Parts: sequence; structure tokens; C-alpha cells
Amino acid sequence: MTLRPAILLALVALPLVGCGNQSNLSRSFGFTRDAPDEFQVQTRAPLSMPPSMADLPAPRPGAPRPQEVSARQQAEAVLTPNAALSARAGAGRTAGESALIAASGRGAPADIRDRIDQDSLRINAADRNLTERLMFWREPSAPGTAVDPAREAQRLRENAALGREVTDGETPIIQRPATGSFLGGLRLF
Repeated sequence: MTLRPAILLALVALPLVGCGNQSNLSRSFGFTRDAPDEFQVQTRAPLSMPPSMADLPAPRPGAPRPQEVSARQQAEAVLTPNAALSARAGAGRTAGESALIAASGRGAPADIRDRIDQDSLRINAADRNLTERLMFWREPSAPGTAVDPAREAQRLRENAALGREVTDGETPIIQRPATGSFLGGLRLF
């Protein structure tokens, strides 16, 4: 009689033993995959055949491969490609490299990131669906002040006729009507 409750207790406790640490249990049974760390994976330089077998240096066990580039040098080459080219300039460039660099023209302007941001905003602003127009119903105010072209042309003609400077006089601007409605001029379409 006393053996039966002990066996029953052991059978009930056995499934609970596996509940202690699920990750180790599932890993030991092969239910989880251990992917490699993508930051630790490194590519190796391809093998190449030397032009002459007589010019080969003697192998040194444990020495790094001569064509192998360290991870730090690879990162520097990705982040600052011009620095990689300038480091190579000391070793001498080939005629093809020099021609390619000369044909590439001058570098990008200093404000290239701002230009790209403005272009992407302009492109994305035109393609707004109804949901986006409801969520972002207020248009961002345009930078600067809008000049009235007709009155500005008239002011410039008068300045030229009277012999004044172009900058004399007040520049006419377009006065936007103030939105006094409850929703601030909600435009859906």
C-alpha cells in the first residue's frame, strides 16, 4: 500500500522536472537553433595563384596570411573609403585606379544629406493616403515668407525707373488668411 503513493508521486513529479529550465531542455533536445553571431562572422580573402612560383616566400606556421585584412582595416575601409584609397596611394596606384579616381569627378557637396532629406520629404508628401491626411491634418508651414510676384515686379520696375537700388523699399509678401474654424482648416482632399 505504501509503495503505490510513492510511485504515483514520482510519476506526477517527473513532468515537473522538465519545467525548471525550458531553454536548456529544448536546446538539449535540439528544438532551438543557435545562429552564429553576425558581428563575429568574418570573410576570408580568396586564394590566388601567384604569377611565379619562384617568388613565393617561405611559409611560416602561425603567421597571418599576407592578403588577409584585419577586421579593423575592413571597418575603416567601409566607413571611410577615401582613407583606404589614400593609404594605398603611398604604395602607388595603378593607371586604372588613377583613371577611375580622376573620372569620378569632385566629391559630394557638404549639404548632400540635407538635400536628400528634402527630396524624400517632397516625394513622400505627395503620396499621402486618407489615413495619413487624417492623422497629420496640419501641413507643415513652409520655411520663409511667400513674396507677392506681381507687386514685387511692380516695385522693381519703379525702383529701376527712379534710379533707386533694388533693395530700396519694402518687399510685398502674401498674407495668408488665418484659419478661424474649430479644426484649424481641416482639408481632407
